[in-house]
Amino acid sequence: FELTEDNAAAVAGICNRLDGLPLPIELAAARLRAMSPEQILERLTDRYSLLSRGSRGAPTRQQTLRLSIDWSFELCTVGEQLVWGRLSVFAGSFELDAAEQVCGDGLGPGELLDTLTSLVEKSILIREGHGSVVRFRMLETLREYGCEKLEQMGETVTLRRRHRDWYEALALEAEAEWISARQLDWISRLKREQPNLREALEFGADDDPTAGLRTAAALYLFWGSQGLYNEGRRWYDQLLARQSGPPTLEWVKALYYATVLASVQGDFQTAATLVTEGRMLTAQTSDTLMRALVDDADGMLALYSGEPARAYPHLAAAVAEFSGRGFRTFEVAALYPLGLAYWISGMTKEAIECHERVLTITEAHGEKLFRSFSLWALAIAVWRQGDVDRAVRLLEQSLELARQVHSPRVATSCLETLAWIACGDRDPTRAAVLMGTAETLAQSMGSFAVAFSDLSVYHQECDQMTRRQIGATAFETALRKGQGLGFDAAIAYALHEKRPNTSTASTTDTSVHLTKRERQVAALIAEGLTNLAIAGRLVISPRTAQGHVEHILAKLGFTSRAQVAAWVMERTDD
Repeated sequence: FELTEDNAAAVAGICNRLDGLPLPIELAAARLRAMSPEQILERLTDRYSLLSRGSRGAPTRQQTLRLSIDWSFELCTVGEQLVWGRLSVFAGSFELDAAEQVCGDGLGPGELLDTLTSLVEKSILIREGHGSVVRFRMLETLREYGCEKLEQMGETVTLRRRHRDWYEALALEAEAEWISARQLDWISRLKREQPNLREALEFGADDDPTAGLRTAAALYLFWGSQGLYNEGRRWYDQLLARQSGPPTLEWVKALYYATVLASVQGDFQTAATLVTEGRMLTAQTSDTLMRALVDDADGMLALYSGEPARAYPHLAAAVAEFSGRGFRTFEVAALYPLGLAYWISGMTKEAIECHERVLTITEAHGEKLFRSFSLWALAIAVWRQGDVDRAVRLLEQSLELARQVHSPRVATSCLETLAWIACGDRDPTRAAVLMGTAETLAQSMGSFAVAFSDLSVYHQECDQMTRRQIGATAFETALRKGQGLGFDAAIAYALHEKRPNTSTASTTDTSVHLTKRERQVAALIAEGLTNLAIAGRLVISPRTAQGHVEHILAKLGFTSRAQVAAWVMERTDD
């Protein structure tokens, strides 16, 4: 067997699916006598059946994957075997409080913690530090085995319901604290919990669609902040189709959220259908909050599709209801598009009042996402009034917040607007690079660099003027440069971060301290590649890629990939 460019991706996929464990990889390699790497990867859904033959010279327990894990299971106590099976309901990693609530039934005080510790010592669980919190993870191979044991115990449905309920409660708590100083903490937590949240939603869709919809509705703010539009729409489509009975707040909320996600992706027909469904549903109730949500949805559809004069009456009515009833999250979420609708309609004074109201509320509560949206929208208003310097300052503030939240939607809007300003400042190359960054980020969300139809004229003017100023070839070259920048590198470029902005950043040329491989990894970080993508590009395991990234951060004294990207760009420019 020879590793080639053609089969490298499949080989990397096999190693990844088998958690990088030597025995399963050895058993998979034995199958190369009759199968291609691609065929092996395709059949790894039933890894125990496929990996049923190993080296005849190895101990009996190591001749097949199942025998090896059977042997490990038999070495565990009855309590450890029980917890192993129960913990298999978790996808990805999990925290102690989740394990206690989901898996602790029938166990004495401290018994679960002791068992977790012993499973770590036996390498059944992996302990991972995340700041001040410890999380646990089970290799997928061991998790699948645990799932089989849980099924044999007859506890699968019970444990999956507990798992679903725990993550529903977690999502609801995050939603309740979104307009607060804890927003970034919740975003980080929900990012780590994505595999478990998806598992909970998948089970809820079949077992209890109403509970599933509650979880999905609570996750809208997270999905929207991270540009996970396709994922959000997929869950809303699936869960809304399974609702029945009288209207509920969660049902109407989900219709509203699904309308916004469809609108931001330009799917106006679907959005209009959802609004109509919402109107029919709320006609059955006198609940003014539900009706305000449908007004909000209708206003958002109108704004995205280029009907600002129809948008702002709906949005204004929704804001009045939300504000009067103390629903701050709904109020802030509707205020910034209301301000944008006012501005497009020529009502500048009302627009600025909306944005300043958002800034006041968000500053008082430490909120960042909606603050960044309003800073961007306010920047457009003052730019068109001729105050370019203030517009740039507002956009830079918005980008700083977008980086903290890791919001590709806010970043895209700011990068695109900075491109328009650069074009007006006769810096066409920079304008083209910024347009390229915005285009790539927008595509990653299944959206557009300019999501609001009424603003597309500025994009068209910038594109045409920039092409005329530097010519088609130079324009395409600059555009491709921008398209090659990832999220962090794009923001670093937009903010003119020649040097990483940290007090620990070295101001000397530290490239001599990086190995050749680390310099390759650093360059790929600057392109915006994830650890998994870096592993695929360099044909190494994801864990090896992660190790290189950690070494680079440590050697350079940095704390983020954005700093590495800026460091690489600085030396490229030099």
